[in-house]
Formats: sequence, C-alpha cells, structure tokens
Amino acid sequence: MIQDFDPERDLRIERFIRAPRARVWQAWTEPRQFEQWWVPEPATCRAVRFEAVAGGPLVTEISEDGEPFAPHMDACFIVVEPQRRLIFTDALLGGFRPAPNSFITAEITLDEVNGGTQYAARVMHSDRAARDRHAELGFYDGWGTVIGQLAKFVEVPTS
Repeated sequence: MIQDFDPERDLRIERFIRAPRARVWQAWTEPRQFEQWWVPEPATCRAVRFEAVAGGPLVTEISEDGEPFAPHMDACFIVVEPQRRLIFTDALLGGFRPAPNSFITAEITLDEVNGGTQYAARVMHSDRAARDRHAELGFYDGWGTVIGQLAKFVEVPTS
C-alpha cells in the first residue's frame, strides 16, 4: 500500500467528473481513448506501447504545433485495480525494467460519488526539489488542463 500524501514531495489535484467511473476508467485504459485527452491541446498524443496491466508499458509520443511526434513518456504501470486505481512510474520501463532516469510516480484514483466520479491524481517525487521543479514547470495548469480534457471527453452533456 502506498503511503499517505507527503506535502514535502507530492503534488495532488482533484476534480469531480460527471460521468460513470467505468467510462472514466475506459478512457484511462484504452489507448485510442487515452490519446484523445492525455496532453494539453493543441498538442496531440500517440500511445506507442500501452498495456494497462501491472508491468505493462505506458509509452507515449507528443506532437506540438503539427511537428513530427517526439518521445513524451516512457513508463510502466505498477498497480492496476480495475475501475478504482492506477499507479505508474517512469522509474521503471515496461516489464518492470529499471529506467535510466526517473522523475515521477503517479497514483490515479477513481471514486464513485453522486452519480459521477471523483478523480484524484497524486504525483510523487524523490525529494522537495523535484516536487518544486514540477510545480514550477506548471503541474497544476498542465495536469488540470488534461483532467479537464478527460472530463470533456467522458461527460454526458446535461440538458
């Protein structure tokens, strides 16, 4: 089990999404759906290797301003609890192979609340300096934008 939130090393962002948890889970675990919302627009994402199972790869590429796709993330799913929780890290590559460099481990939780999904992302770092650097790089803006895009992708319009 993962430790509780550590304000010295962790960043957290939450949002209520007006969609069933199963729909949010599907957007997170099906590569073609994941590509639709994972990076802030107008950039586009391509899931190169993506298997939402423990040890499965999470390898993405990004294209900004119509440029050719370039490496974005090379990570590994560590924990996959269907419709409840995902943990992935760039400290490992697919198949639990050690990665040469590491920046984050992220935990995504999905809780059913009031007919929708309470979405939370906790991003853990090795130390305060890495946490602060991520915050300065725009963690809240970037991850907030991506969660907003996820919500737009999965939410059912209300009349």
